[in-house]
Amino acid sequence: MNQEKLMDVLIAPHVSEKATLVGEAHNQNVFKVRRDATKVDISRAVELMFDVKVQSVSTVSVHGKQKRFGGRRGRQGDWKKAYVTLAPGSDINLAGE
Repeated sequence: MNQEKLMDVLIAPHVSEKATLVGEAHNQNVFKVRRDATKVDISRAVELMFDVKVQSVSTVSVHGKQKRFGGRRGRQGDWKKAYVTLAPGSDINLAGE
């Protein structure tokens, strides 16, 4: 996969309480990724964008929630998140500190 397509694989970091706990405990970062991205694509994209070594990638398909907008029922879109485990000694600083 070329570099332009790899830059589109990662959508955004997923910041939540669980993601923070996992990150501190297991040296992992959680990202919202494209639904058609493979683990290899995600690994290459993280290595390219953050200049770190990736040890492993786990993915989860998250189903959209049912919501109500006034009297109408709707549904949020499905999305995919990736838990990226970094090699020992590697670190991604998403806070910009």
